[in-house]
Amino acid sequence: MSKIAQVLTIAGSDSGGGAGIQADLKTFQMRGVFGTSVITAVTAQNTLGVFDIHTIPLNTIESQLKAIADDFQIKAFKVGMLGTSEIIECVAENIKRYDFGIFVLDPVMIAKGGSALLQQNAIQSLSQKLLPLATVITPNIPEAESLTGIQIHDEQSLLQAAESLRQQGAKTVVIKGGHSMNSQSEICRDWVFSENETFYVDSPRFNTPHTHGTGCTFSACLTAELAKGHSLKQALHTAKAFITQAINQPLGIGQGHGPTNHWAYKEEQAVSLER
Repeated sequence: MSKIAQVLTIAGSDSGGGAGIQADLKTFQMRGVFGTSVITAVTAQNTLGVFDIHTIPLNTIESQLKAIADDFQIKAFKVGMLGTSEIIECVAENIKRYDFGIFVLDPVMIAKGGSALLQQNAIQSLSQKLLPLATVITPNIPEAESLTGIQIHDEQSLLQAAESLRQQGAKTVVIKGGHSMNSQSEICRDWVFSENETFYVDSPRFNTPHTHGTGCTFSACLTAELAKGHSLKQALHTAKAFITQAINQPLGIGQGHGPTNHWAYKEEQAVSLER
């Protein structure tokens, strides 16, 4: 019996390698867990944009999920790009059927360049079918606004949005602050709301366009740490430190919104970001 934690990502493929399945698997590898994957869509994209999306047939998605369930002992999994309401419902039904452990939901809606990755009519399906199953949901501010209908412009409205997401069924809500104050603040603050506590995690904000795949990477690192048995707070601080280093040490790849640096984080460099 392997002692290595096994994890799963259910998401779309990014041909540019900076986000989606590719970012998740790179992150899993860097955090010392064994990553498996279920691909929901194949995208033609690079740092300049998304040029084509081909969704995977539902029976193939179901077959992938069954193959993982039949042979692996998944401790935690994350869900990223799903694209359509039909895929959302397919994934929701299957993850209720299988025991994949801790569920981190990253509600991917828009690519870094602005392309829609979730059909507008699928937002309701995401809210009704998947959100109630999630252990942790990790929306950025625009995603939290779409899921709740609440415009977030200050701390009070952010608290209202978080409470709305918890009322919809998410056990823990992490609202990422990358878009706060029009991305102009010196500090990037992520708020965490659970049944027992509310806290935030801060990091310096770096003025860089090379942030493609940050949400995928953050949620993948969180999934890996939870799979290894770390507490929610420990896992969040590691994920925050991991993505901070990944942004702070860009690779300079591509002509647009470049990818983050998945091997930048070093354990010995990590400092406590807790407030």
